[in-house]
Amino acid sequence: AAGPAHAGHAMKTAGLHDWLMSERPASRRQAALGRAYQGWRTFARNRLALAGLAIVAVLIAVAVLAPWIAPYDPLAQNLAQALQPPSAAHWFGTDEFGRDVYTRLVYGARTTLYISILVTIIVAPIGFLIGATAGYLGGWVDIVLMRITDIFLSFPSLVLARAFSASLGPGIENAVIAIALTVWPPIARLARAETLTFRNADFVVAAELQGAGMIRILVRHIVPLCAPSVVVRLTLNMSSIILTAAGLGFLGLGAQPPMPEWGAMAASGRQYLLDAWWLTTIPGVAILTVSLAFTLLGDGLRDILDPRN
Repeated sequence: AAGPAHAGHAMKTAGLHDWLMSERPASRRQAALGRAYQGWRTFARNRLALAGLAIVAVLIAVAVLAPWIAPYDPLAQNLAQALQPPSAAHWFGTDEFGRDVYTRLVYGARTTLYISILVTIIVAPIGFLIGATAGYLGGWVDIVLMRITDIFLSFPSLVLARAFSASLGPGIENAVIAIALTVWPPIARLARAETLTFRNADFVVAAELQGAGMIRILVRHIVPLCAPSVVVRLTLNMSSIILTAAGLGFLGLGAQPPMPEWGAMAASGRQYLLDAWWLTTIPGVAILTVSLAFTLLGDGLRDILDPRN
């Protein structure tokens, strides 16, 4: 009985594969599903990209399930258990206040995701609006907006974020604003380049002849065509956002104690580095792993979303 059942399942799978890979789709739904299926096949061939996706999925799951998978209160202090090495009771040891490092690392994933997602939500529309406006209008508008962009690009992102954060004051919200102010220029540059590519296309000229305004053309015609490249760039930017956020936390300009944040955790363990290596090493490994995962994921998305590859 198992043989015929297995053969029937294989035939159904083969039939679904042929339906998705059809060169003559019968409907828009079939065409859209076919493109998604082909994109997934291309993405799945990149093992490093799959590893990056898996790590990002684990990060999201850890952040969402933090109250259920963390065994201790991330803020509760127990000085009698201070600086305990990794053990069965405390997998990643304890810090100078006796707090469980594993628990704080898990809750720190929430802080990292919060900063990354919030910065992306702020940066994506601002960067696209500036870049697309410059590319569409051209002339003095393009010159002014791109020179402003060049000014921001001329400074290293961490240095500029540190300057903005120091001006605004320490705190996670101010850190988000400071990071966003340093991340939008590459998005604006990319959006401008993509807009210039389509600026004189026939469908844009036809829309203009029909009386469509700039906003309508950008939203209805330019955004869908620029979105894949912008999504890839935003994914690749996640690693720099995480590193910058960790850097600000390390310098005391990001999340403030006692909030668990990976950069701040690494900074607090510096003075105990020789005797309690886990305080700095474990948050550092988490920062490195997640940053690398987003980079690998971005490379995989570029393979399927960027038609020039």
